[in-house]
Amino acid sequence: MLIQSTKPLFAWDCLEDSPSLSTVRQLLAAIPDDKLLISLRDSRGKGRDDYPVSVLWGVHLLRIILRHPTTEACLAELRRNEGLRRLIGISSENKVPRAWNMSRFEEVLGQEPHCTLLKEIFNRQIQTLGDAVSDLGKDLAGDATSLSARAANKNTAKKEMAAGLPQPSGGRKEYTDDHGTVTKVVEWFGYKLHLLVDVKHEISVAYQITDTKAGDGETLPAVLNQAQANLPPHRIRTLAYDKAGDTNPVHELLSRHHIRAVIQNRSLWKEEHERMLPGHDGNSNIVYDEAGTVYCYDRVSDPMVRHKMAYIGYEPERETIKYRCPAKHENWTCPMSEICNAGKSYGKTVRVPREIDVRRFPAIPRATKQFERLYDGRTSVERVNGRLKIFWGVDDGNLRGARRFYANVGAVMVVHAAFATVLASAPRKEGETLGKMKLSPIAKALRERGKPITPPSGQAT
Repeated sequence: MLIQSTKPLFAWDCLEDSPSLSTVRQLLAAIPDDKLLISLRDSRGKGRDDYPVSVLWGVHLLRIILRHPTTEACLAELRRNEGLRRLIGISSENKVPRAWNMSRFEEVLGQEPHCTLLKEIFNRQIQTLGDAVSDLGKDLAGDATSLSARAANKNTAKKEMAAGLPQPSGGRKEYTDDHGTVTKVVEWFGYKLHLLVDVKHEISVAYQITDTKAGDGETLPAVLNQAQANLPPHRIRTLAYDKAGDTNPVHELLSRHHIRAVIQNRSLWKEEHERMLPGHDGNSNIVYDEAGTVYCYDRVSDPMVRHKMAYIGYEPERETIKYRCPAKHENWTCPMSEICNAGKSYGKTVRVPREIDVRRFPAIPRATKQFERLYDGRTSVERVNGRLKIFWGVDDGNLRGARRFYANVGAVMVVHAAFATVLASAPRKEGETLGKMKLSPIAKALRERGKPITPPSGQAT
């Protein structure tokens, strides 16, 4: 994999359509799977060991890494590709597992404690990246996407539910326009995958699988808690989410953790268009709308004219949002200037305490360019969803049962983080010759802190 030095740190467009053996070797070495393999070996006990768990785990990963649509396709390639077999410790063609061996392995991988250990692998990978990349996780965006699945038989479903694994169910999502008219309806049978993604680097730092009935706002606290555990303290600065996250509990949670919410507001006012700002009487000319935008009225003109006040900034010590007279700030003449500003060169100043309504008055007001820029970062979640679904098959749709589904999604997220590690660790090409390759400081830090990018012990090169 050759990456130009001018490319971003995580150059996702440089991923190979068909990863080379060298890239696959680096990916496998970048996955800290030691605890999971020990757990799988212990659960097998003294049973038959025709196919070691490390081999089955390697095949499970290769199906995702090599973008095979089915397990059978991956096994067929292993039978004809000796170099690929040697990477995961398969000595000969007749040692390649069968499809039913992989199916049983996926069933086991989706059970506890293996399912939790699978997620811990992802967490360890993100923690390593977060320590090495100083801005990873500063600006996050979240969203939920639909994943298709098939229900298991009744006996298996009962066992899965007893283990705490939700069963696939029917989901429905409606998209409406500004007038509340439904413009699009999406229906599916399966689960929801909730992601928190770094806006700049397009890396998922946390994920959660739920049934289709779980609300995005209800799940966001758990996903945020995972992201905070995976990143250095106080790393998260902003969090962008759609209207599903516009609830008082979510805004209060973000405020407690000093994370600035970038969340579009839900339209709940039916009759009102604006309200008087608390603390101002009927003689005042300061109002706000449902989105929390503050306005002042020019009551001298006939008819009266409403102007949006100039946002000056957020004052964290006071927990207030500061606004200024727009005429003074933008240097134009207002008929109300003498009344409002009373000779002040700076102009009238209004401080809005966030305690009035934390949902209505976020630290970054909605009617600002900064809010729009940060909110546009939510497109990064769509690109990550596209890679997870199109590249690595997280939305397979043919997996039957919650255990196999969780095993597949967990492995896809591990591969996603492994690709990010390899991209950041890769030497960069400078100039026209292949000889001019160098490691960035971040690549050096990853190689020092993380698992060495070399073949794991016990596997052939």
